[in-house]
Amino acid sequence: MPRKPPPEIVTHALELFAPLGAIRVKPMFGGWGFYLDEVFFALEAWDCLYLKADADSEQAFIDAGCSRFVYTQKDGKTFSMGYWSAPEEALDSPAAMAPWARRAIDCALRQRKPARRKR
Repeated sequence: MPRKPPPEIVTHALELFAPLGAIRVKPMFGGWGFYLDEVFFALEAWDCLYLKADADSEQAFIDAGCSRFVYTQKDGKTFSMGYWSAPEEALDSPAAMAPWARRAIDCALRQRKPARRKR
Protein backbone atom coordinates (compact mmCIF):
# COMPACT_ATOMS: atom_id res chain seq x y z
CA MET A 1 0.00 0.00 0.00
CA PRO A 2 1.55 3.37 -0.99
CA ARG A 3 2.27 5.86 1.74
CA LYS A 4 0.26 9.03 1.99
CA PRO A 5 2.28 12.06 0.87
CA PRO A 6 3.36 14.44 3.62
CA PRO A 7 1.15 17.43 4.34
CA GLU A 8 2.00 20.79 2.81
CA ILE A 9 3.58 22.06 6.04
CA VAL A 10 6.11 19.19 5.95
CA THR A 11 7.05 19.98 2.37
CA HIS A 12 7.36 23.66 3.26
CA ALA A 13 9.49 22.87 6.32
CA LEU A 14 11.82 20.77 4.17
CA GLU A 15 12.34 23.83 1.96
CA LEU A 16 12.98 25.99 5.04
CA PHE A 17 15.51 23.50 6.45
CA ALA A 18 17.24 22.78 3.10
CA PRO A 19 20.23 25.13 3.68
CA LEU A 20 21.10 23.13 6.83
CA GLY A 21 22.01 20.01 4.85
CA ALA A 22 20.39 16.71 3.96
CA ILE A 23 17.16 16.60 5.96
CA ARG A 24 15.34 13.31 6.33
CA VAL A 25 11.67 13.19 7.27
CA LYS A 26 9.68 10.17 8.37
CA PRO A 27 6.14 9.57 9.59
CA MET A 28 5.80 9.03 13.31
CA PHE A 29 2.96 8.97 15.83
CA GLY A 30 0.49 10.50 13.39
CA GLY A 31 2.89 13.33 12.57
CA TRP A 32 6.30 13.67 10.94
CA GLY A 33 9.82 13.79 12.38
CA PHE A 34 12.72 15.80 10.93
CA TYR A 35 16.33 14.64 11.13
CA LEU A 36 19.62 16.25 10.19
CA ASP A 37 22.00 13.34 9.86
CA GLU A 38 20.63 11.19 12.70
CA VAL A 39 19.70 14.11 14.94
CA PHE A 40 15.95 14.45 15.58
CA PHE A 41 15.31 18.18 15.93
CA ALA A 42 11.76 18.97 14.78
CA LEU A 43 8.34 17.45 14.37
CA GLU A 44 5.07 18.20 12.66
CA ALA A 45 1.83 17.45 14.48
CA TRP A 46 -1.69 18.72 13.78
CA ASP A 47 -0.38 20.94 10.95
CA CYS A 48 2.04 22.74 13.24
CA LEU A 49 5.83 22.69 13.08
CA TYR A 50 7.56 22.21 16.45
CA LEU A 51 11.26 22.66 17.20
CA LYS A 52 13.24 20.99 19.97
CA ALA A 53 14.07 23.20 22.96
CA ASP A 54 15.48 22.86 26.45
CA ALA A 55 16.27 25.08 29.45
CA ASP A 56 19.07 26.73 27.46
CA SER A 57 16.83 27.68 24.53
CA GLU A 58 13.17 27.71 25.50
CA GLN A 59 13.13 31.34 26.68
CA ALA A 60 13.68 32.46 23.08
CA PHE A 61 10.55 30.53 22.08
CA ILE A 62 8.57 32.02 24.97
CA ASP A 63 9.73 35.53 24.03
CA ALA A 64 8.65 34.90 20.42
CA GLY A 65 5.12 33.93 21.55
CA CYS A 66 5.47 30.24 20.67
CA SER A 67 3.52 27.46 22.38
CA ARG A 68 4.78 24.26 23.96
CA PHE A 69 3.88 20.94 22.34
CA VAL A 70 1.18 19.40 24.52
CA TYR A 71 -0.53 16.10 23.83
CA THR A 72 -3.76 14.81 25.37
CA GLN A 73 -4.13 11.05 25.57
CA LYS A 74 -7.44 9.26 25.06
CA ASP A 75 -7.76 8.87 28.85
CA GLY A 76 -7.60 12.66 29.23
CA LYS A 77 -4.06 12.82 30.62
CA THR A 78 -1.89 15.50 29.08
CA PHE A 79 1.84 15.67 28.75
CA SER A 80 4.27 18.01 27.13
CA MET A 81 7.53 17.42 25.38
CA GLY A 82 10.56 19.62 24.86
CA TYR A 83 9.23 21.04 21.60
CA TRP A 84 7.87 24.51 20.87
CA SER A 85 5.95 25.80 17.87
CA ALA A 86 8.09 27.60 15.33
CA PRO A 87 7.67 31.38 15.38
CA GLU A 88 5.34 32.62 12.63
CA GLU A 89 8.04 34.79 11.06
CA ALA A 90 10.41 31.81 10.89
CA LEU A 91 8.00 30.13 8.49
CA ASP A 92 8.55 32.90 5.92
CA SER A 93 11.96 31.93 4.55
CA PRO A 94 14.99 29.66 5.04
CA ALA A 95 16.95 32.69 6.31
CA ALA A 96 14.28 33.45 8.93
CA MET A 97 14.13 29.79 9.99
CA ALA A 98 17.91 29.27 10.20
CA PRO A 99 18.55 30.59 13.74
CA TRP A 100 15.54 28.71 15.12
CA ALA A 101 16.49 25.46 13.42
CA ARG A 102 20.07 25.83 14.69
CA ARG A 103 18.75 26.29 18.25
CA ALA A 104 16.75 23.07 17.86
CA ILE A 105 19.71 21.15 16.42
CA ASP A 106 22.04 22.44 19.15
CA CYS A 107 19.49 21.32 21.76
CA ALA A 108 19.19 17.87 20.17
CA LEU A 109 22.98 17.55 20.16
CA ARG A 110 23.19 18.56 23.85
CA GLN A 111 20.62 15.90 24.74
CA ARG A 112 22.05 13.20 22.51
CA LYS A 113 22.92 10.05 24.38
CA PRO A 114 26.36 8.63 23.70
CA ALA A 115 26.38 5.56 21.50
CA ARG A 116 26.78 2.30 23.35
CA ARG A 117 30.07 0.58 22.81
CA LYS A 118 30.03 -2.99 21.61
CA ARG A 119 31.92 -5.47 23.73
